[in-house]
Formats: sequence, structure tokens, C-alpha cells
Amino acid sequence: MPLQIDLTRFKNLAIEARDDGVWIVTLNRPAKRNALDIDTIEELVDFFSAAPRAGVRAVVLAGSGDHFCAGLDLIEHHDEDRSPADFMHVCLRWHEAFNKMEYGGVPIIAALQGAVVGGGLELASSAHVRVMDQTAYFALPEGQRGLFTGGGATIRVTDLVGKSRMIDMMLTGRVYQGQEAMDVGLAQYAVEGSSFDAAVELARKAAQNLPLSNFAICSAVSHMQNMSAMDAAYAEAVVAGVVNTQPDARARLAAFADKSAARVRPNAE
Repeated sequence: MPLQIDLTRFKNLAIEARDDGVWIVTLNRPAKRNALDIDTIEELVDFFSAAPRAGVRAVVLAGSGDHFCAGLDLIEHHDEDRSPADFMHVCLRWHEAFNKMEYGGVPIIAALQGAVVGGGLELASSAHVRVMDQTAYFALPEGQRGLFTGGGATIRVTDLVGKSRMIDMMLTGRVYQGQEAMDVGLAQYAVEGSSFDAAVELARKAAQNLPLSNFAICSAVSHMQNMSAMDAAYAEAVVAGVVNTQPDARARLAAFADKSAARVRPNAE
């Protein structure tokens, strides 16, 4: 019996479950450019902890209004006047949320527009696929604000763009957008129209995969990146042994064998 997610608990996330197994999770603080306060982080922890057990086949992560996410809610941070220990625990909750996303095994497609800045970029980098529109821009302005990243940028953004570019973004406030953002790896797709519509289409495609295959793709790959090459090779073999012999795959393999399944073809020009 799938876990039931009580949508009435969520105030800062607008959540919609669609019939095809795709769930839409929208940051819903547009007046704050969807800045992440601690309540929003707790809602992300809540939802993404439950998603793998609730029959969620894929997630589109979006931001309401003109921006995806402007990062840490600096007004809350200023007003709380936290101690070092207090803010350390805030950061650990961010890590909890973003780890649930990256390692949870449910495909997450981020639809990016406007600001994808600071903690917003940390959030986006926790998704498995990022789709940007022509308004999206990326930055890590922590250096100019007397801050340091606390939500995983040193891990995930560095994985995307490399250490030197990540340090440059923090030191100088460099902003990436358009084709340059694509070229350095901040997004996998750039669209002329709606990033949300494109993300929904990708999520629908992912949702048609077998859940166990998606779980391995969206969890095991990240885990293996944290291992030595020897350990990762062993883990890959074990995961393949489980996934590649799952009973639900038999029909798909049979369709391939009898040539009724679609074949991989080059893209049309």
C-alpha cells in the first residue's frame, strides 16, 4: 500500500499529483523570489522523504512567478541572528532535503526561470535534470555578501562546473546565462519557450520507465560517484544484478527480442 502524502501540511510548496505519476512541486513564495526559509526546507525534507514510498514516478520542481529561487532567505537569516551552532543545524537540514532529492531514487526535473542564485542553485543542482528558459541566470553571490555556501554547492555545483569555475563564481559574483550556462554544465536543456512545459514532458518520459530502474539511475549513480573505482564497479554489478532481472522487465525485453519495441534512432535533422 503506497504511503499517502497529506498535501494539507504544505504551506510554502504547492503540490499537484497528476494521473500519469508525475507530481508538480512548486516553490510558492513569489513575493520573496521563492527564497528558502527554514519552513520551506522542512517541507522539502517532508515531501522528498515520502515520495519514493508514495508511488511518485517523477517530479517537476518549479518556482512560482518570474524566478525559480533566489537562495537563502536573507531577511530571515538577518532577523534570527543565529549563533554558529544554530546556523550549522540549519545547513544540516538543507543537506537533509537536498540529499533526499539526489539520492531518493525518484527522477526530479527542475524547470528554471529567472534567478537560480545561491541556495537556489544548490537546490537546482540536487535535481537530476535541469531545464532552463531564456530568462534563467545562475550565480553564487555569497562572497559579496560576507557568506559561504551551506547547502552543498561545494559538492554539487563543483561537480557540474568544476572547482575553478565555482570558486570564480563565489569570488567575483560572475553570472552565467544563455548558451554559456549550458556550455559549463549548469543545465542539460535550454528552451525558447516554457521551461516548465519542457520539464513536464521530460518527467512524463521518465515516469514511463520501471520504478526500480529509475530508482537505480537516480540513486545508485550518485552513490557510486562517492566510491573508489573498484568499489563502484562492484556496486554497479550488484545493482545491475537486481535491476536487470526484475520480473517487470521481462515484457520489455520480450518486445525487444520480437522487434515490436521501438528502436533507438538518430534525431531527425
